Amino acid sequence: MAESRVVPGLAVPRGTFPHVKVAGDLIFVSGTSSRAADNSIVGASVDEMGTRSLDIKAQTRAVIETIRRILRSVGADLGDLVQVTTYLVNMNDFGGYNEVYAEYFDETGPTRTTVAVHQLPHPHLLLEIQAVAHRRTGGAR
Repeated sequence: MAESRVVPGLAVPRGTFPHVKVAGDLIFVSGTSSRAADNSIVGASVDEMGTRSLDIKAQTRAVIETIRRILRSVGADLGDLVQVTTYLVNMNDFGGYNEVYAEYFDETGPTRTTVAVHQLPHPHLLLEIQAVAHRRTGGAR
């Protein structure tokens, strides 16, 4: 039987879907952004003059750490990821995204696809990542 979960302490999904769904040994993580539980966006700020500053490295790190929390909520971790799909609003951010991604994964990590999209649900979001993991035998639920 499939188990769906909205993880306490994370940003509530902006729609009727879970953070994670477990089906057998497979774990599906919904698209995850750097939006925090208080609805602020990690790696985004606006100064007193209205100039916005968006940091792809901070957002990438926040997204990967959130995915780690989601996976841990179902007895898995980043090492269990088998596939990652990343949606970037601007391919000019690919270098910074790739730099942070490499802090977490190498050539033995999950397969990966990165695509450019027109926009995400908030104008301060630079990326969103969805993922699939395989739970190791004996993993806690």
